[in-house]
Amino acid sequence: MSEHIERTFVALKPDTVKRGITGKIIDIFEEAGFKICGMKMVWADSEILEEHYAEHVDKDFYEGLEEFMSSGPVVAMVLEGVNAVENGRKLVGSTDPKEASPSTIRGRFAHMSFDHADSSDTLHKNVIHASAEVDEAEREISIWFDEDEVHTFEQAHESQVR
Repeated sequence: MSEHIERTFVALKPDTVKRGITGKIIDIFEEAGFKICGMKMVWADSEILEEHYAEHVDKDFYEGLEEFMSSGPVVAMVLEGVNAVENGRKLVGSTDPKEASPSTIRGRFAHMSFDHADSSDTLHKNVIHASAEVDEAEREISIWFDEDEVHTFEQAHESQVR
């Protein structure tokens, strides 16, 4: 792999799956040139969520976060591409949908701002998670995927794009 080709972890959260917009979001990544190297639907349990959200386990909001993330299936993906972590985050948009550009995934599909969630005493639902840093992506991929579930292959167009 080139030094610029990376892998990143993306999770389409239960609200995405329940709304039936997983395909639209996957299309956005594929149209942007990302390769799907691993993908599966998982009903996350507390063990995987505690490992994934380890830095939040002791925070007040964690119980609600775990309840939400285990309320339905999650589509977990390993995406590969040029500067995949940085470019993936650009496609996803700001964590707070109110701040997300309308051209991003959260700007298009997330409908609840932090302010609204706080004022209605509900958990903030923002459709998607994407790794923020390369080392975080590696850690998250290892949490959600076994090595044999992540694939290396050449897409038909890759010999033309190099």
